[in-house]
Amino acid sequence: MIIPAVLLVCFGLAAIYSTCVAKNNFSNFEKQIIFFVVGLAAMLVISFFDYRILRNNSYLILICYFVCLLFLAGLHFFAPMIRGTRGWYKIGILSLDPIEPMKIVLVVLLAKYFSMRHVEMYKFRNIIFSGLYVLIPALLIFIKPDMGGTAVLLLIWLGILLVSGIKINHFLILSLCFLLVAGFAWGFLLKDYQKQRITAFLFPYDYLGASWSQNQTKISIGSGQIFGQGLAKGSQVRYGFLPEPHTDFIFSVVAEEWGITGVLLLFVAYGFLVWRVLKIAIESRYNFPRLFATGFAIILTAQFFINIGMNLSFLPVVGIYLPFISYGGSGLIGSFVSLGILQSIKIRR
Repeated sequence: MIIPAVLLVCFGLAAIYSTCVAKNNFSNFEKQIIFFVVGLAAMLVISFFDYRILRNNSYLILICYFVCLLFLAGLHFFAPMIRGTRGWYKIGILSLDPIEPMKIVLVVLLAKYFSMRHVEMYKFRNIIFSGLYVLIPALLIFIKPDMGGTAVLLLIWLGILLVSGIKINHFLILSLCFLLVAGFAWGFLLKDYQKQRITAFLFPYDYLGASWSQNQTKISIGSGQIFGQGLAKGSQVRYGFLPEPHTDFIFSVVAEEWGITGVLLLFVAYGFLVWRVLKIAIESRYNFPRLFATGFAIILTAQFFINIGMNLSFLPVVGIYLPFISYGGSGLIGSFVSLGILQSIKIRR
């Protein structure tokens, strides 16, 4: 797992370096290297701990869960307003995104919950109770507002439900509920700019307005051709046409500068990483490590497809970063923490 993860971080560092060259400010590149080193160290330390501490200690999991809830709730009171949202705590020159630890804690909590009730999955109440654990943080994230983070939490829950053995009729009931909630959210909860992102995805003709981001990403990706324009030579990045090139649209930077060759290598690295994670899930003898590994694979796969779908205009822009590649300490360190837990599972399965 370490080899593809490090390769993906190197892709990200190269792309972040290019965005820094365009701005003549290398602070993001330098901080991402520090996050990378801290993440590797955290992975190594956690791999020496016995993962069964998590499996056997319900109180520890619940304490972590409620602490994450407090941090999510605190965003609405203590986080600074940045581009219309309170998404991060500012600590000096650093930012802390509490969604990232919540993802890990939620996977641990759901793995614990369903591993204890795998013979009772036919009972709909288990689905309801597990959904409540997800609903509370999902609502706190939704009202930030952050549709992307909310979608990832729901996909984690749904994916672990499917792996745990949900009944078909229960799945159909949940699907109907999702459709009803989506319709209600469109009519009463979504703000105008959120609706514009969805309508811009469906009708990308407002070239200087709501459709600007996705049209620029398509230009950037297409200009990469086979071998790309070269490191720090992408015109869309250099001249500032590509929005948020170090986070949401970093895939477009990779495609522009490395071409389809680099994109294919990126896909292979992601595929190999997810395969190694799922291999741990398949080889695990117990339900808890199997469900945890599956949950982390869902996080990687969901964010990979949503982010690249945003860049290719297959999906609306919802603010999802690309794991191991996009700039951000919370996401990068959180991903390496998850790898550390998986290393512990691999050693002690």
